[in-house]
Amino acid sequence: MRACVATTVHHPEDARIMHRQIRALIDAGHEVTYVAPFTYFNVTPVMGLAAVDVAYHASPGRARAALRRGVRDADLLIVHDHRLLRALPHRRPPVVWDVRERVTPRQLARAERRHRLIGPSVVPEATLVSAGPPPPGDTRVVHIGRLSAECGVTELIGLAERLVPYGIRMDLIGAAAPGVRPLLRDAQRVGLLDWFGYVPNRHALRMAEGALAGLALSGESVRTPPTKIMDYMGRGLPVITTPPGASMVEGAGCGVVVPLDVDAVLNAVLDLKEDAARRAELGARGHAAARLRHHWPDHAAAFVGQAETWAGIGAHALAV
Repeated sequence: MRACVATTVHHPEDARIMHRQIRALIDAGHEVTYVAPFTYFNVTPVMGLAAVDVAYHASPGRARAALRRGVRDADLLIVHDHRLLRALPHRRPPVVWDVRERVTPRQLARAERRHRLIGPSVVPEATLVSAGPPPPGDTRVVHIGRLSAECGVTELIGLAERLVPYGIRMDLIGAAAPGVRPLLRDAQRVGLLDWFGYVPNRHALRMAEGALAGLALSGESVRTPPTKIMDYMGRGLPVITTPPGASMVEGAGCGVVVPLDVDAVLNAVLDLKEDAARRAELGARGHAAARLRHHWPDHAAAFVGQAETWAGIGAHALAV
């Protein structure tokens, strides 16, 4: 099968796109052309992957031209942002939309009539669970993922300042929304925290290992559990989360649920710092639950099989 995977808004190293879907297709022996904003993010495509560069947030005309190149001889097109559905070339293979952004019910219904959709049943949120992570430490906390007001940046910076007297550092690993970048730069400049910016997921996960806890401080506007919780669980970290992540954390018994309040989060961090046995127990529970339910390699074959079916090359065609 020849598949084209396309985005104009995500980082080319996006974990869901590159390290799960594309990697699964390549590992299954399929050819992949990847349309993504490589130049904008200063990313060199990996070896063995056909690449088509496209502008970040490309206009419909430029996006259509890039897709036209990408779908040449392709059996399937998987798009990762809704805007690309308005830039599809006339001659194209079956189209699949991976629904990852907030859209209206009308947009969703219209797309469903014309294209295939990827939902949690096809590509569940997942992570790469390490075989044996180190036990949680007691000198730093970590946050993985995009940084924005909705993801508690103000609270994170406030927490970092409160943690300094206790000898606990904060590592922030992820790109930031434009509106909060000055706040993060100022906090890093005065030594409150370390902000690493965007780091490819596989490296970010290794950087998180051995932390005291993983932080998931989403506001009430976030309706689903943050995927970073799975990342923390997969690396054996206790999780400190706000209510949007409560169901996942309480279900696995792997952390603490607190309100989006600096005092509450600070108390949770300090309680864990003083109790190494509890840290180890919470981390072990999360790791076991992640290995059982959220390990991406366990889901990869089902995704590839569904992609083959959509492309019209199911098991019978592959056997010929």
